[in-house]
Amino acid sequence: MPRPSAHLICLVWFMFCIISPSVLAQDDLKLWYQQPARNWNEALPLGNGHLGAMVFGGVAEERYQLNEATLWSGGPVNTNPNPAAPQYLAAIRKALFEEDYQVAEALTKKMQGLFTESYEPLGDLQLKQELSGPPTAYYRDLDISRAVATTRFTVNGVEYTREQFISAPQRVMIIRLTASKKGALNFTALATSPLTAKVQASDNQIVLKGNAPSHTDPSYLETMELPVIYNDPQQCKGMRFELQVNVKTSDGQVVTSGTGVQVSNATEALLFVSAATSFNGFDKCPLKDGKDEHAIATQQMGAAVGLSFDQLKQAHVGDYQKYFQRVRLELNGNPPSALPTDERLKRYTKGEADPALEALYFQFGRYLLISASRPGGTAANLQGLWNQEVRPPWSANYTTNINTEMNYWMVESCNLSELHLP
Repeated sequence: MPRPSAHLICLVWFMFCIISPSVLAQDDLKLWYQQPARNWNEALPLGNGHLGAMVFGGVAEERYQLNEATLWSGGPVNTNPNPAAPQYLAAIRKALFEEDYQVAEALTKKMQGLFTESYEPLGDLQLKQELSGPPTAYYRDLDISRAVATTRFTVNGVEYTREQFISAPQRVMIIRLTASKKGALNFTALATSPLTAKVQASDNQIVLKGNAPSHTDPSYLETMELPVIYNDPQQCKGMRFELQVNVKTSDGQVVTSGTGVQVSNATEALLFVSAATSFNGFDKCPLKDGKDEHAIATQQMGAAVGLSFDQLKQAHVGDYQKYFQRVRLELNGNPPSALPTDERLKRYTKGEADPALEALYFQFGRYLLISASRPGGTAANLQGLWNQEVRPPWSANYTTNINTEMNYWMVESCNLSELHLP
């Protein structure tokens, strides 16, 4: 099998960067587009090391694909996955020195142990917005100097804006929806999950509770058995998780149905997203010995909903920039471009020079690691923090032959030492 590729952007080592305790971010640090994402790979990533989101930027229907860093299938394994592994090491080394790679490969397979479990998706937050016509002046971006994503479009003379970020200080995602005309904002918020889960809504809040699988086979493993198993009596049953979405408005009406929250005739609305799992360490069954995910998600939500959008945003940007602004990269003056990012990439692949795009690429790697790996949290996995598949590529695991190392290549050389702690 081919070796998997790391999701996080790796360093371009020939680039020259100036590192100091505090430097101003470069001007051209936005990924921006003139159309919504057509698929998951075109969505824009947000994260705080705990909660992750892929923002699609849809118009009538917006999708936020969500992840929680500790949500995995399975539970602790109490036995050595392959006690016989050490006896093959000397023979493998001998075969390698003799350049007998077929023998070395065959022996190496005898050293391998069990497949790892899989990093699982939390779910989706969906916004279904009522609009009276087709959009014009569409724009979406990810400002990696502030870790804020924005979607903006106009329908029948009304400009609609969505601004979203994931706060590390508050451990919640914040989404602000606004309309330029009073009372023109109408939408319904819904939550779903590809895992086993139930949704209830009351008092302007959606609560999704579920369980991860007891076991998930890797996506590349062909099996006649069920690849995804829930409630296996032979294993620790899958960990619990909870997603909470709270909706606040300054005007208009809010109606809570059985599974969603509907907002009508508003001018502005704030959505708060909190999530937690029962994960309680590598050696504890997340079901019978797990943490109280409901209490954790509720505490996070309660600490955030009383703050204003400006307070939340200011704390988020300040926290993020204490890492990001340590490094500035300038290549040939970073000549600005008026083109959207996808258009710049097309021209670059045809050989057109774009030094500012190279600098943006470099800083995007730092942005992803800051968003995926924070002190006190879990390490960035094979896909960083972002995954929509129940059976993700290579289980989105910690592939320590090279890929975990690749995720962290930039830590020391790019002044992000604390991010090594996970």
